[in-house]
Amino acid sequence: MTWVDFAIRLAMALLLGSVVGLERQWRQRMAGLRTSALVSTGAALFVMLSVMTPDEASPTRIAAQVVSGIGFLAGGVILREGANVRGLNTAATIWCAAAIGCLTGGGWFSQAFIGALAVLVANILLRPIGYHINQQPLKGTDVELCYRCSVVCRDNHEAHIRALLLQAVTSSKMKLRALYSEDITDTPNKVEVEADLVTQQRDDAFLETIVSRLSLEPGVSAVSWRIIEEEYG
Repeated sequence: MTWVDFAIRLAMALLLGSVVGLERQWRQRMAGLRTSALVSTGAALFVMLSVMTPDEASPTRIAAQVVSGIGFLAGGVILREGANVRGLNTAATIWCAAAIGCLTGGGWFSQAFIGALAVLVANILLRPIGYHINQQPLKGTDVELCYRCSVVCRDNHEAHIRALLLQAVTSSKMKLRALYSEDITDTPNKVEVEADLVTQQRDDAFLETIVSRLSLEPGVSAVSWRIIEEEYG
């Protein structure tokens, strides 16, 4: 391999990796422009090393090591927040950037360009389709939403608030997973009552109705609700 050929392959790997990473950078993901460019460039360097030493190692063998080794880098961008996992798409993009680098290092420019285009299509064009699917009702799927309704009230109103929460859940399609109370240590005579409600049909309006009803109680000082997790059956 000549110096010119080496430089062209390396520049192409840097360019295509940057194109892939530009989309991640635009969406403010952890691994963006520089990460994808470096992964693609590094993969190309490894493959070109194997190409320049044909008697020592097969190019495909080095590429196989890149495929397995890039998993450690991709795993670093996967984050767990409660029951939710973030960063899977970014990790997959890093893995694809390594594949693009391997193709470029092997001298297959057209295939590398098509691969980069496919990654962009997956990240850009498939994104609204996935968002639309996520907005559909969860009924018939293996996913359940868990709402948490929190009420801060005086301790002598605790039993009444618990009864109201139970009554509200009984008249709905939601299931009560947990109902518990805890004294607020820095505020005397105050108790926080929390109810975890599980459903397969998202119903924010129902939670707003419960919050509005409880906020009218004289012993209540704060009411809130939020989605705490998505469960998979």
